[in-house]
Amino acid sequence: MTVHYQNSSWHGKKVIIGEAPLTDSNRINLLIGFHGADSMPENMLVHGNRLKPENTWMFFPEGPVDAGEGLWSWWQDGPRQKASVEEFLSVGDRIIQAAHRHLESRRPGSVARTCLWGFSQGAAASLVYTLLGGYAVAKMASVCGFLPELPERGEAANTKPAADILGIYGLNDDVVPSFLADHALEEMQTHGHRLSVRETSQGHEISSANLDEIRAFLSS
Repeated sequence: MTVHYQNSSWHGKKVIIGEAPLTDSNRINLLIGFHGADSMPENMLVHGNRLKPENTWMFFPEGPVDAGEGLWSWWQDGPRQKASVEEFLSVGDRIIQAAHRHLESRRPGSVARTCLWGFSQGAAASLVYTLLGGYAVAKMASVCGFLPELPERGEAANTKPAADILGIYGLNDDVVPSFLADHALEEMQTHGHRLSVRETSQGHEISSANLDEIRAFLSS
């Protein structure tokens, strides 16, 4: 399967778009991949190029928070974290809107479901958006994810349809301890989302086995 990549700019931020052949215009995945903290879209693209999900267009956006030296994050840690996570939710809304507009411009009338995935802070971004974002997420995969300090959004977050979530974390992760990853996934289940958990022996990484699991999850 050949994926055609192009660089674009959405709301002044870089996004890498990967268009693959589509076999079913009524069941397209728009898969948004969030990179980790102090990183860049190209780092997530490497994993996405190995993932190669079927009937899926992939989007790799750039985080809004300048971490210096050409690197980006999704929110600021420290005392501003809650407010910065709130700002990220608005960024997430714009990214999803732009992804659907891109599909409509290229394949008018196609029906797509929004899917998210990420690694480390990118996985945290996927979890946060699925929990509190303005648009419903059909499927979400988290690798070494966690939950930051969350803003208050009342009951609005409970009105969206439940998402299917695949959560993968490692017992030997020295960056995101397994108990934090497990707690984040349990919190998603508490809010009504459907959860599949894979506890592995891996460290802070995305492995080939992870990608196989995510590919099968997205195609189900």
